[in-house]
Amino acid sequence: MSAETPETRFGFVAVLGAPNVGKSTLVNRLVGAKVTIVSPKVQTTRSRVLGIAVKGQSQIVFVDTPGIFAPKKRLDRAMVAAAWKGAADADLMCLVVDCARGLDGDTQRIVSGLAGTKRSAVLVLNKIDKVRRDSLLALSAALNRDGLFQDTFMVSALGGDGVEDLLAYFARAVPPGVWHFPADQLSDLPQRLLAAEVTREKLYLETHQELPYALTVVTDAWEPFRDGSVKITQSIFVERESQRAIVLGKGGQMIKRIGAAARTDLAEMLDCKVHLFLHVKVREKWSEQREHYALWGLDYDA
Repeated sequence: MSAETPETRFGFVAVLGAPNVGKSTLVNRLVGAKVTIVSPKVQTTRSRVLGIAVKGQSQIVFVDTPGIFAPKKRLDRAMVAAAWKGAADADLMCLVVDCARGLDGDTQRIVSGLAGTKRSAVLVLNKIDKVRRDSLLALSAALNRDGLFQDTFMVSALGGDGVEDLLAYFARAVPPGVWHFPADQLSDLPQRLLAAEVTREKLYLETHQELPYALTVVTDAWEPFRDGSVKITQSIFVERESQRAIVLGKGGQMIKRIGAAARTDLAEMLDCKVHLFLHVKVREKWSEQREHYALWGLDYDA
């Protein structure tokens, strides 16, 4: 490499945090495009998703991990295991904390886990617009008391405040190396899985509080047409007939609304017309079936 050629950098950054602290919103903001789904419901992210950003001569791959919490079921255990594996495999780690929630039990559990790795991390205090400055500084002081974090950033992932400085920091911090992805690639998520995740996001936003955790979406067919459009057929699996009725809605209005919202997002993301067909099916204990874990890249036996 000549003296005139800037050195390229490449690295993975694991984005850790309790459920619903804004990890996915932050990754989307850092990448500059929607690469992972977002909803107000906790435990939205089920598997690790790579969001790829370019800043100057650096390519940074952000690993959006499932929220870390006290697991109770098989799916919970697999999600938490995936989060910690994402941290172990990454060059850098950052912990995202919701300022409004503060140092709750889930965050304390993650801090203890990070301390056990003997690796330093970056602290990202998110949703700074939700708290007073004195509360923000007190939270920062409490989290930095043990010297675990090498730097602290205060951001609003939703509004964008402070995110550019955070991206610039990671661009400097990742190690020298060749880029692993084309410059215009934003994620490693296969199109079929991305499409299923988009529909699942709309289901999360529209359905009752407990229902999202009892459903999943699978892309069954993907048929491109000569005019550039694509036909996508998906199955929405729920655990009981009563849940199927909720997803369909009165006169099929709920599923129509979900389909229209998903179709709009997919058309924008795929840059083509999308014909989306949704079928709601009852499959008891789908969350105990190994095939779904393979689709998400989760360890069934975690």
